[in-house]
Amino acid sequence: MVLLGWRSITRLHEITHHQLQLHLWCRYFSSNVSSDFYTLNKKITHFIQINKLDEARSLFDQTGHKNIVTWNSMISGYIKRREMATARQLFNQMPHRDVVSWNLIISGYISCRGGKFVDYARTLFDEMPQRDHISWNTMISGYAKNGRMDEALLIFNTMPQKNVVSWNAIVTGYLQNAQVSRAIEFFQRMPQRDSASLSALVSGLVQNGDLDEASRMLFKCASTGNGNGEHFVQAYNTLIAGYGQKGKVEEARQLFDQIPFKRNAVSWNSMIMCYVKAEDIFSARDLFNQMVHRDDISWNTIISGYVNMSDMEEALNLFRKMPNPDAVTWNLMVSGYAQMRNLDHALTFFERMPKKNLVSWNTMIAGYEKNKDYKAAVKLFFTLLHSQIAKPDRHTLSSILSASAGLVDLHLGMQIHQMVIKTVIPDLPIYNSLITMYSRCGEITMARTVFDDMELRKDVITWNAMIGGYGSHGLASEALELFNIMKKTNVKPSYITFISVLSACAHAGLIDEGQQNFRSMVNEYGIEPRLEHFSSVVDILCRHGQIDEAMDIINSMPCVPDKAVWGALLSACRVHNNVKLARVAAEELMRLEPESSSPFVLLSNTYADGGRWDEATQALSPK
Repeated sequence: MVLLGWRSITRLHEITHHQLQLHLWCRYFSSNVSSDFYTLNKKITHFIQINKLDEARSLFDQTGHKNIVTWNSMISGYIKRREMATARQLFNQMPHRDVVSWNLIISGYISCRGGKFVDYARTLFDEMPQRDHISWNTMISGYAKNGRMDEALLIFNTMPQKNVVSWNAIVTGYLQNAQVSRAIEFFQRMPQRDSASLSALVSGLVQNGDLDEASRMLFKCASTGNGNGEHFVQAYNTLIAGYGQKGKVEEARQLFDQIPFKRNAVSWNSMIMCYVKAEDIFSARDLFNQMVHRDDISWNTIISGYVNMSDMEEALNLFRKMPNPDAVTWNLMVSGYAQMRNLDHALTFFERMPKKNLVSWNTMIAGYEKNKDYKAAVKLFFTLLHSQIAKPDRHTLSSILSASAGLVDLHLGMQIHQMVIKTVIPDLPIYNSLITMYSRCGEITMARTVFDDMELRKDVITWNAMIGGYGSHGLASEALELFNIMKKTNVKPSYITFISVLSACAHAGLIDEGQQNFRSMVNEYGIEPRLEHFSSVVDILCRHGQIDEAMDIINSMPCVPDKAVWGALLSACRVHNNVKLARVAAEELMRLEPESSSPFVLLSNTYADGGRWDEATQALSPK
């Protein structure tokens, strides 16, 4: 190894220790004619694995001698980060390529969303000087993923030699595109199957909601005896989990009891999870107690059941009995205590964790945010940033955007928005959080820009955020216009949507439209009115002097009216001088808020407006 001279060391004295380390590496590799490619490539791969892509690139750029593996390693790092433009640039610069290089860049494009990326992959596929099974199978999966099964089948049929992965890919592709009969046809034509074949078929049938067909195919294959027992147990486990996802616990248990081969830990864990999902913690615990050999998943599943039931005492008991709690276990405890609003206990477990991962940080940050301790959430977020333990992901940023909205901190929200643009591919929760943040921070125009620029399909939460944002800014006509657009996109409104819509109608004075939307909510969408809906309808009627009609609504309410309902009625009674109902509303408000003087003052003023001075005086001195 060539040592640096004193002058070289002097020139580098202001460089950080990490940069110096990189420099030493590069001098080492460039000074050896033979070049220890294995060590170089291992170092670059290590940097990529720990999410230090910039350091990997610095080492790559400063090293004079590179082989194909070096190039492939660097390209894979950019593909992992979805930086396809940079990955393609490196690919184009390669002096020599092997089939792995081509497969890497093709699979990178396939992993991206959108049909244009499949077309990029196909262009490269056609240019390949030599293809292997991975090349062909990647293209089949890519076309299938984008719903282009005709092209997937063309690739499949053109393959010079198919392997079991090729058959699995075409079967899975048809299942992904809800072409169940075609999937079964190709499954039955398979010359050979591996451990994934039957499980993939069963899983795909479950995803298509065809549990009966999944059961039929499973029993048919098991009865023929082709394959070993372990492969069949995997398929049984998949179907048990499928029944659990659909809430069919009895069918899952029947299948569990009928497994003709030796059950493995996954069988037991799948069945326990079925019970946990159904909130049948007693049956889950009974099965857990019967297990002879438990793994970490067994313990974490039963602990999660108690956490979901808010029984942190028993969750803690199991935590203490677990031989070696892992990160998932610790995160469950943090999450459980946060859900119980016991942030002190949550923080204690978080701080005691022997090894935190990003999920740990996200869980604690989200715990603070959900409990409205926004400052603590932001403080912990910046601790994470400065620690450089892990890079924030979409979950982290979504929580901090919500915290920014809670703090009404536009500057922080805009900072996080920039981080989103630079570091992640936004998903729906991110977009929804951005819209809410800008709305609550007074930037309704920016909220609408985010809403309009979304590349993903908007869900009901997205529409609610934007409609609610307009409503909170007093822009009733914009809120109602957007609601009408929403209905045309076939997104079903939720009860939250109608809270915003009815509130907008109240503020805009649209009595007919308000009543029409209320009826539509009940009759067209089958949404049971809640207190907030009745409150808005009462507000609408009161604002237009229809006090008797408002009282009829109040008397017909299936829930107990709150102070907002009675307050709206009392205020309207004063404006329209309805002393009789004013007294009713005031008495109800006094019962709900015995310490408040406002009802007495409003009632007294109502009497005074009508010239009933004695009663006005008496109202201010209730017994």
